[in-house]
Amino acid sequence: MSWIREVTCQVRQWQAARARWRADMERFKAEQRAARKSGGKMPENPGPPPTGFALLPWLLMGMGAFSNLLQGETPNPWIGGLGLLAFNSLYVYVTFRAFVKQTREARSTRLALVLMGLVTCGLALGYGGSWLYFFPLLGLATGAVLRGPRLGQIGLGVTALAAVVSFYRAGWDAVNVAYGTFLSTMVTAAILSLSEAVRELRAAREELARRAVEKERLRFSRDLHDLLGHTLSVIVVKSEAARRLAHRDLDAALVQVTDIESVGRQALTEIREAVTGYREGSLATELDGARSALSAVGVEPVVRQSGPPLVPQTEALLGWVVREAVTNVVRHSGATRCEITLDGTPDRVRLTITDDGDGNGNGNGNGDGDGAPSASSTLGIGGTGLKGLTERLTAAGGSLRAGPSPRGGFTVTAELPVEGQLPMEPAELSVL
Repeated sequence: MSWIREVTCQVRQWQAARARWRADMERFKAEQRAARKSGGKMPENPGPPPTGFALLPWLLMGMGAFSNLLQGETPNPWIGGLGLLAFNSLYVYVTFRAFVKQTREARSTRLALVLMGLVTCGLALGYGGSWLYFFPLLGLATGAVLRGPRLGQIGLGVTALAAVVSFYRAGWDAVNVAYGTFLSTMVTAAILSLSEAVRELRAAREELARRAVEKERLRFSRDLHDLLGHTLSVIVVKSEAARRLAHRDLDAALVQVTDIESVGRQALTEIREAVTGYREGSLATELDGARSALSAVGVEPVVRQSGPPLVPQTEALLGWVVREAVTNVVRHSGATRCEITLDGTPDRVRLTITDDGDGNGNGNGNGDGDGAPSASSTLGIGGTGLKGLTERLTAAGGSLRAGPSPRGGFTVTAELPVEGQLPMEPAELSVL
């Protein structure tokens, strides 16, 4: 009963393959019609992938043998009829399984191909004549299944077998049979392999294009998240300072309002640069912004710089670290003093940002929005700000550590090589 289950399974596979072929064909035709109506470029999709149906018409090469059976020109017609049925069944089985890599490489497919070769040799030796043209069909099935580095050897072997058997039955007419067998084997394998390679390359190109689009969307969203988060935080802080000062020191309040205008204009410029993809961070700009933001909320900024000059890529990445850490200090730490220290050697540079706040560095622990995550989340266990920076510094050969200081407060330490290929995408901030 196992062979019944096998036949039933094969029939279902044929039906599923035919349904997929029809669906792909309809989709391809719909794309063509849409392209014609819109007057645009025709789709590059080469159409539905080939299936075993593409090789079925070649069975017409066996019509000569079938005609001999019907006209009674074949001795032992029952044996010939059974052999013809067996050959056709094996051919259909092998060719339909040849278009799926898993089934093509299965042992059952290779075994069926060997049985097909034995049946072909038996029919050719027993009857000759038109029955010899089953060898090109055997070569076609062989080329469809055995695509790989050993195809040449196997193709020559099948051709030699066809030549020997045909020469025994038909003399020098064996040249035509052998030539047809070799040609069908090699051409079929070449066409199917090329078609498969083209489809794989198209799929790879589409995947690369999709990933490029996703990468650009991620860059844009991170840029906007970063810019708006920091800028809005500074504007809110300075607006609160201006409101507090308006009643007792109008000049100081006007200074804060002027700063708000300056921050807003700078944000517009940065957003335009982010949209076009040409925005690069600046460590000097971020340090100036950090001094202004910290002073506006009553936090004393202390900035120390030493060490060799840095390449622009290193400065840009350290600038994002300053922006993220200072934004967290402004919004959540409750500190009165913040120290930013930049020092380095000819090989590596270290940036340390320390405050004397409550030790969380990110607020009351809810993760985002109304507060921020606890110290553990800023280390990369949760949140998105310092975690994203940790990943980027690690990819650049550096490191990022964040956590409560032993003397109280919160410390963020970033280390990077002085030179190197550093990622230019800004990390997401956890302030929104």
